[in-house]
Amino acid sequence: MQCNVGRVDQAIRIIIGVVLLLVGFLTPLGLIWQVVVLILAAIALITGIVRFCPLWAVLGINTCGQGKSV
Repeated sequence: MQCNVGRVDQAIRIIIGVVLLLVGFLTPLGLIWQVVVLILAAIALITGIVRFCPLWAVLGINTCGQGKSV
C-alpha cells in the first residue's frame, strides 16, 4: 500500500481524531450526531495511523512524497 499521507498531515489527522473522540464521548449530542462524530474520529485516526487515505488516492493527492510505501 502506497503512502499518501505525510508526517504533518498524519499528526493533524491524529489530533483531530482524538479531539473528535473526546467530543463524541463527553458532550451531550443526540444519538445520530454522536455516531457521526465517532465515525469521523475513527476515519481520521485510521487514516493517520496507516498513512493512507482512500479518498486522497482517488483524487490523486499525495503529501507523503514520491515512491514511499507504508
